[in-house]
Amino acid sequence: MTSPAPSAASQSAKPSGLAPALGAYLIWGFLPLYLMLVKSVPPFEFVAWRIIWTLPLCLLIVAFRRQFGELLGALKSPRSLLALLASSVLIAVNWFVYIWAIMAGEVYATSIGYYLNPLVNVLLGTLVLGEKLSRRQWIAVAIAAVAVALLAAGALTSLWISLCLGVSFALYGLVRKQVQVGSLPGLTIESAILLPVAGGIALWYAASPAGSAFGQDAGLSALIVFSGVVTAVPLLLFAIAARRMDYSTLGFLQYIAPTIVFFLGLFVFEQPLAPVKLISFVLIWIAVAIFASDLWAKRKAASA
Repeated sequence: MTSPAPSAASQSAKPSGLAPALGAYLIWGFLPLYLMLVKSVPPFEFVAWRIIWTLPLCLLIVAFRRQFGELLGALKSPRSLLALLASSVLIAVNWFVYIWAIMAGEVYATSIGYYLNPLVNVLLGTLVLGEKLSRRQWIAVAIAAVAVALLAAGALTSLWISLCLGVSFALYGLVRKQVQVGSLPGLTIESAILLPVAGGIALWYAASPAGSAFGQDAGLSALIVFSGVVTAVPLLLFAIAARRMDYSTLGFLQYIAPTIVFFLGLFVFEQPLAPVKLISFVLIWIAVAIFASDLWAKRKAASA
């Protein structure tokens, strides 16, 4: 006797990954608005507090989701710890450059960096993991390379920001891909690895003549504590979405965040958009469209 086909109701009851994915990318997209509220905090000190307040929140969520077994398993693996040490350095560099750039008014440079990130991922997948690119994907990478070359010619002072953000996050993803640790336990261990350095930085600022930004004003201190939430929550939402939906579909959605950042720079922060940056944005959007359409065509062909 054959089993009955799943009903429409049972299919619709399956949790969707769209809502958590949108939640993660919306938080990351509007993050510059939050960072402007803590602009008075030196970027180095803010990154330190971000690490300090991320760790306890991660531990609480790990306890709620009962992932201590996975956490302890990673801690007992020298290979996993070595990989997470490398990824913790990469994510710390990424956080510092991003926070510094936003506070310095380089909003467009950060947006370009995260538009480039998926294309850098593709190159790393080809060069390091031996993955194959289609012709359209190579065309997308070539167009993005032209955009970077234009930035190098006309916006050299901010090019390093875009490249640093795109490359550091791509390398972070590559390292994390090599270690079998979930997003949340991995972030917890990374925060623990960085905690001694973060604590040292916080103490150094506390001992300086100006004093630490934390503790001088209740409102600002609350905003600093909130940095743990804006770090851990979107990563958790992203991890949930990655389990529930096709990774190619999730890849389309990742362009939401840099697009929001671009429009914030244009309409909220009212930054002038130099012609060379506009041309570079247009080329990157074209590259993204080609890349996304190729993924979409492959997904339709696979499901046919």
